[in-house]
Amino acid sequence: MFTISKEFAFSASHQLSGLPETHQCARLHGHNYVVVVELSAATLNAHNFVRDYGELADLKRYIDETLDHRHLNDVFGHGAVTAEFLALTLYEWCAARWPETSAVKVSETPKTWATYRPLVGAA
Repeated sequence: MFTISKEFAFSASHQLSGLPETHQCARLHGHNYVVVVELSAATLNAHNFVRDYGELADLKRYIDETLDHRHLNDVFGHGAVTAEFLALTLYEWCAARWPETSAVKVSETPKTWATYRPLVGAA
């Protein structure tokens, strides 16, 4: 199996609703997010790529136009925009364009990561 990945970054705010008001994430706050998209294939294409990295520029454009310097609660219309939610949402966006998408990781801080990777063979 061949795997490639590419990293993207954006800054945005959010506020998690439903948490105790003493919880730090219940307050309006922001992060410098890091997103890593991973693509995998059992074989390489005619150019010996899993996929050309240049094609992933569409994800950068989406992130820049939709997420960067935005309030994520407004973007998604709810107060549960967690790193896990972003990993799933970005995975679905990528998989709809690139069937080789195998996982998306999202970091809110340098020491925390959430990953969405579908179960192999899950229906």
